[in-house]
Amino acid sequence: MKFKRRTELKRTKIEIIPMVDTMFFLLVFFMLSSLALSKLVAMPVDLPKAGSAQRVQEDNNLALSVDSAGQIYLDRQPVSVSGLGDVIKTVARNRKLSELTLVINADEKASHGLVVQCIDEARL
Repeated sequence: MKFKRRTELKRTKIEIIPMVDTMFFLLVFFMLSSLALSKLVAMPVDLPKAGSAQRVQEDNNLALSVDSAGQIYLDRQPVSVSGLGDVIKTVARNRKLSELTLVINADEKASHGLVVQCIDEARL
């Protein structure tokens, strides 16, 4: 019995269309997800309400208040930004405390730069 040999070999074809579709869907997915991330950065920030603040121990803390006009008060006494560090050191010495907690109460219309200056002066 004689078998017939195939003379032509069929080559397998790699279908590229499904791969192109997959790459297109991945491209669209990453483009949309990157747009969603950029929108999160540009969202406006709502300031927290005063009722959400945590209570701290009152024996070793100072209250620093900044109002909307830019006035600074330390325990209801007006102070300047430049003299804030010295006043805090004096209060800590008078109360004989090694560690002092500064609680900052800033009005939502107060300048952020002024609050940062107060924090910098308090760290000195």
